Amino acid sequence: MEFQHLPGCQAGACCAQMMEWNILAVVILISMFALWNLDFAAALLNLKAFPETVPPALADILTAESLDRSRAYLRTNAVFQIIRSSVMLALPIAFWMLGGFQWLDETSRALAHDGPVASGLVFFACCALGIQLLGLPFSWYDTFVIEEKFGFNRSTQATFWGDQIKGLLMLAVLGVPIAAALLWIFLQVPHAWLWAWAVFTVFQLLLTWLAPSLILPLFNKFSPMPEGGLKRRIEELGERCGFPLSGVFVMDGSKRSTKANAFFTGFGKRKKIALFDTLMEKHGEDELLGVLAHEIGHFRLGHIRQRLFVGVLQSAALFFLLGLATDPHGAFSRQLFDAFGVAQISPHVGILLFTLLFEPVSRVLGVLANAWSRRHEFEADAFAANSTGDAKPLSEALKKLSADQLSHPSPHPLRVWLDYSHPPLLQRLQALEKV
Repeated sequence: MEFQHLPGCQAGACCAQMMEWNILAVVILISMFALWNLDFAAALLNLKAFPETVPPALADILTAESLDRSRAYLRTNAVFQIIRSSVMLALPIAFWMLGGFQWLDETSRALAHDGPVASGLVFFACCALGIQLLGLPFSWYDTFVIEEKFGFNRSTQATFWGDQIKGLLMLAVLGVPIAAALLWIFLQVPHAWLWAWAVFTVFQLLLTWLAPSLILPLFNKFSPMPEGGLKRRIEELGERCGFPLSGVFVMDGSKRSTKANAFFTGFGKRKKIALFDTLMEKHGEDELLGVLAHEIGHFRLGHIRQRLFVGVLQSAALFFLLGLATDPHGAFSRQLFDAFGVAQISPHVGILLFTLLFEPVSRVLGVLANAWSRRHEFEADAFAANSTGDAKPLSEALKKLSADQLSHPSPHPLRVWLDYSHPPLLQRLQALEKV
């Protein structure tokens, strides 16, 4: 299908006329509105499901006042997310209807004169910058208004803007080489999807391996845990569970928030534990060991390997479909580009359009992944209770974490089904009581 600018008309109007309302355009548009309505319904149901009184299982950690504060936090975040999602829905659709994708493709080709890879990189850079600028006001408001109002924020303006700059620089340093490699493969190599998938998988694994030593320290300070009883108990727990450690660190999570967490990083024998300083401030040694035993459980039960394996297979399927979406002679790719009013089929535009097309499927896959993750969380809780010999420390830690973070005590099943990678607190406590 040939596209020509009509003389004498506005650029946006011309591009809009070039768009073709085919089946893909209709499916994508309906899916975008359907997902927004589903999230809106889940938000309303989740607000309605908030308990009026403190659940008996949380009576030792929650008061009526703290419950009201949690309700206010939930309501504030729900309104904020509805506004944010509405903007994130309206602006891309407006950009689409006004012929923005064709305009951006033409602009990228005009700015880059060194071939299709260069124009593709310019296209990606414009998209990344646009997404960053679109989300920036919401990120700032969330940090300095909502989180500040409820006493969570400890980030300064300098820290916040420094994080934004570091994020963009990291995206440039890491994103440009892999993007250039993928574009070159799709332009030059037979069976491009297979080679692109292989390169992307190697890049992901390399990034996971390098993240603890190169990327995470750019944003946070990791200090070796001082020698003492807690460190010895952590090392003994790791040895008892068959989980050798190469280091135990404390991360300055309080630099940005009062919220607490802990995590493991590393492959093979290079496993490291990182505890937020806020976690150590609010929990006793037994509770900390319960939390860490839970994380060890994910490794010992094979959850990490399983997720990695499924992720690699899923990315293979995505790259295969991406190959169809970027095929310069394919009927599917032609229909996809026509739906968005883009004249010339190219890998860089195809990747973006495929992302929009795949969003509903991605959401379904996310629901399945979350259900699988919740099952893993129950298994890791049971592992922690068995490996420490007592379920109570982990239960107490979970209750404190939930109360400190003003979490919903009993979220609506639809919200859980859509977004929760961890089971609701009351379900986890009930399961721990049976261990």
